[in-house]
Amino acid sequence: MQAVNREDENNVNVPLPVNGAMVTDRLDRLGVEYTLYNHEPIYTVAEGEHLKASMPGAHCRNLFLRDKKKNCFLVVAANETEIDLKKLSDLLGAGRFSFGSPDRLWEYLKIRPGSVNPFTVINDPENKVMLYLDKVLMDADILNVHPMENDKTVGLTPAGLEKFLNDIGHQYSIIDLSAAAP
Repeated sequence: MQAVNREDENNVNVPLPVNGAMVTDRLDRLGVEYTLYNHEPIYTVAEGEHLKASMPGAHCRNLFLRDKKKNCFLVVAANETEIDLKKLSDLLGAGRFSFGSPDRLWEYLKIRPGSVNPFTVINDPENKVMLYLDKVLMDADILNVHPMENDKTVGLTPAGLEKFLNDIGHQYSIIDLSAAAP
């Protein structure tokens, strides 16, 4: 039996079809103002806690989910928003949720674990992944998200994110996630 290389399994050696520079170039073309922060790679919300002090605004976490009917969802929530997956599936009218695998994440959004962000839907032109944005984030003055790579963060207005999403033609919903709290 051949050993599986964990890096190959997570597509680490495969170039991203859309990288951070491409995202910021598009934001520039759209006239979206943003602040770009460079930092060490972070893979979880907990790993990035120390960065929040130097980045004003709301910080997000991204849940790539799949229901029992194999529908895919990307839920972009404020770090502080508590979510019970069972309640979330009820709120979204979906079947029971599980987290999407690294392979599925690559298949649908062309991104690796630890770098998921709302910009990734640029790689989903057929709108197969349903995008839900937390109302808490969209009510903030500034929201902070990775621009494809987890060693950078972009701070932009919710209107700037919506301008990006509208430009690429990806459908999204802004949703009050408080009903999904534990």
